[in-house]
Amino acid sequence: MAEDIVIYELKRMDIRGATVIDGFPSVGLVSSIVANYLINTLKLTQIGIMDSVFFPTVSLVRDGVPQNPVRIYAGEKVGDGPDSSDQLVVFISEFQPPPNLVKPIASAILDWTQDQKCKMLVSPEGLVIDKESIEIEGGEEDKDFGVYGVGSTNWMRNELAKSGVNEFTEGVITGVAGVLLNEGRRRDFNVATILAEAHPDYPDARAAAQVMEMINKFLLHIELDVTPLYQEAERIEAQLKTIHKQAKDVKTPGQHQPSMYG
Repeated sequence: MAEDIVIYELKRMDIRGATVIDGFPSVGLVSSIVANYLINTLKLTQIGIMDSVFFPTVSLVRDGVPQNPVRIYAGEKVGDGPDSSDQLVVFISEFQPPPNLVKPIASAILDWTQDQKCKMLVSPEGLVIDKESIEIEGGEEDKDFGVYGVGSTNWMRNELAKSGVNEFTEGVITGVAGVLLNEGRRRDFNVATILAEAHPDYPDARAAAQVMEMINKFLLHIELDVTPLYQEAERIEAQLKTIHKQAKDVKTPGQHQPSMYG
């Protein structure tokens, strides 16, 4: 099935040495929020699409322009020389791949990343965890930050440690991010997943902001203001509190009320 997934180039750009960001939907939509933030804030340019006969038969129309369900954006190279971790390439999608497409999609992303001679691939990811089950090297977890990382190679793990990312030592990472890590290890290619505790039932902008702050520290030499993400998190939380209060207020003593969540 991997051969049925194709990447089409819409604009040629030199992305040797760039960092690729995986923006397929994850827990709390963390990867999607981070990808959208990077594309909009850094004003990245669309350079390609990923397509397949197995993808949803939809066109996303924005500002009058039809868009493919899976798109690739990139920024210009920052600094001199062929290698620059400041140059970003972002894959973004609005659809959750079914299980039979996860491995082919991850393989296609990594094949293309290696063909383009990019330096590394990073997956932002949300994680639903039991805090007591996580072991972090070098001390207790930061309860206010809760950001962890895992790398596919020794070099990647060392880079994460140098940036102050807590090592994720025990647990399960699913979906595209999980397959990318496994494939990265098999191919000896630098893949990292940066995880933040996220709510599984709604878009978690706060978790995305925490991951974005770490990506900013880990990869970029520019200051990105993630305040809008925290503001969005506060808006979502306030909205949920209102919904919960309204649901509680409509209950009448002795009267059965249906559950909000079934």
